[in-house]
This record gives sequence, structure tokens and C-alpha cells, in this order.
Amino acid sequence: MLVASQSLTAGAIASNFDTARPTVSKHLQILTECELLEQEQNGREISYHINAKKMKEVADFIEPFRQMWDEGFNKLESIMKKYKTKK
Repeated sequence: MLVASQSLTAGAIASNFDTARPTVSKHLQILTECELLEQEQNGREISYHINAKKMKEVADFIEPFRQMWDEGFNKLESIMKKYKTKK
């Protein structure tokens, strides 16, 4: 994520993508409303930076699901290896 290590303006963020700036601005607005990004007013410019606390909440919420998927893929891999050796 571009804003993980530094604050960037919408224009600076948009310059990294092949999409219209209003589209990027809409995504930034949604991420800000969800409190995943924070805004900082610097004169006329608004900079965006990551809200690490909220990102941790999301990561903590997702972790059990990630573990479940890892376990499922590990079981599938084990089954596939057994199947492959039988052929």
C-alpha cells in the first residue's frame, strides 16, 4: 500500500494507477469513511496516511479465516500428493 510508509495526496496516489483521478478519490473517500485511512489538511492539499490501529483490527478479524484457508489448502495439497504417488 502506497500510504503505508508516508502520507500522500490524492494526485500522488492516482499517478501510480492507470485510472481517472476521480475514481481514486472515490476510493480514498470510502477508505477514509471506513477509518482505514486518515486525512490531514496541509493548506489546500489533503494528504492521506494509513490508520494502523484500524488496519490491525481488520487483520485480527481476518486471521482466523486465513488460518482456516491455510489448513484447507494444506489438506488438499496432502490429498493431491497421495493421489499423484498412486498413479
